[in-house]
Amino acid sequence: MEGEQSDTQAEAAAANAPVRLGPREGRSPRDMALSLAILLVPIALLLVFYRVVLSGDAPVTIDAAPTIQEARAAGAFPVAVPEGLSDDWHVTSASFKKAPEGATLRLGYVAPDDDAALLIESNVPAAQLLPAELSKEAKPRGTFRDGEVAWRTYLSRPGETALVVTDQSRTIIVLGTTDEKNLQALAAAVS
Repeated sequence: MEGEQSDTQAEAAAANAPVRLGPREGRSPRDMALSLAILLVPIALLLVFYRVVLSGDAPVTIDAAPTIQEARAAGAFPVAVPEGLSDDWHVTSASFKKAPEGATLRLGYVAPDDDAALLIESNVPAAQLLPAELSKEAKPRGTFRDGEVAWRTYLSRPGETALVVTDQSRTIIVLGTTDEKNLQALAAAVS
């Protein structure tokens, strides 16, 4: 009986003892690095293919001509279209909306520095349009002159600058988060 009891105790001790793996039986850091490399190489190749071959980082450019034509056909105000912008400018959105207070044309751009710029043309009264587009806290801070046209510069929402010109038939606003020189180039292309 004693022999059986000591065998049972030995088996219980062996069952409770931690399992020790030999040096070749476990996973080494080298094995984990190889496993990660096997996963990361295809991901990196897909990312390079997306960016280089498919131009995945390029902004989606649209044709604004139908929207501009719609605004011109409405005859609410003379529509000014930017001309002479470099190929680094991309039109990303275009909309024309008629409302009881007036009509508004919006053309969204990605500037050469990959920041946003927006061209707004409207016959909505400036006293109503400027607070709606620039914010009620917008403050004039100077002027920008392009030939005979004097644009008023505003500090709009945080990070945004706006250039505004008004005449009897419309208000044109160029605003965005892009560099002020890019806004001036867009304003000059409209004038």
